[in-house]
Amino acid sequence: MATILVVDDARIMRMNLGKMLSSLGHEVIGEAENGSDAIEKYKSLKPDVVTMDITMPEQNGIKDGIDATQHIKEFDTNAKIIMVTSHGEEEKVMKAIKAGAKNYILKPITIEKVKETLEKIL
Repeated sequence: MATILVVDDARIMRMNLGKMLSSLGHEVIGEAENGSDAIEKYKSLKPDVVTMDITMPEQNGIKDGIDATQHIKEFDTNAKIIMVTSHGEEEKVMKAIKAGAKNYILKPITIEKVKETLEKIL
């Protein structure tokens, strides 16, 4: 199974998604609460997959999950990033895909959606 970095500014979302991923047999090797932290943790942990919230507060010049995705893809063109987003953010999802995200999951997240999306990119 895959090693995964979970990125979301909401602690409860990181916990819930982490539990789902673990129950599917994956290993959550790190968490980040903003895009800047996500970039640093990606570089040090080198996960197989990143789940990246699109909307997060700006930190150290990294505006959001799309910006963090671009930076990670510049560091590792093979990075597998799944965007996590709310309904109504279709324009942001398209920007994220153009930035290099492999797929996306719409909130509210279900274990079925997580499993299906991971199977597509692994």
